[in-house]
Amino acid sequence: MVVLDFDGVLTDDLVYVGEDGRESVACSRSDGMGLELLRKKGILLAVISKEPNPVVSMRCAKLQIPCYQGIEEKSAIFERIVAEQNLGMAQVIYIGNDINDLECMRSAGISATVTDAHEKALAIADWILTKPGGKGAVRQLCDALLAALK
Repeated sequence: MVVLDFDGVLTDDLVYVGEDGRESVACSRSDGMGLELLRKKGILLAVISKEPNPVVSMRCAKLQIPCYQGIEEKSAIFERIVAEQNLGMAQVIYIGNDINDLECMRSAGISATVTDAHEKALAIADWILTKPGGKGAVRQLCDALLAALK
């Protein structure tokens, strides 16, 4: 199973705010393709996001990934998701980028982060991807997992 944070992992951690107050973000289509390929190989996916935002809902729906939003304390929901899938933490990769991801990163079998992550995430990650969030880092992880499955 691969569990991801949204902002800063599937996005470049920027938010665009229009004069009407509507927010938008940029996501990598390449990351989306990588996640689709994992899903088709039977790898379970989930997104846990601190921000409750329709953008997260729309992107995750398009990618067919369950998402959990407005989660202040991510580790409890992370543990629940893994348990509901009858998996152990050793079978899970968590990819986060900031301090609210640290507990999940510590619990996961493998923790990953993007190259432009917060220094504390970089310090504890098992795997530091060579690309920044929203710019192909998730695809890099997906491609490596797909190669390992061959």
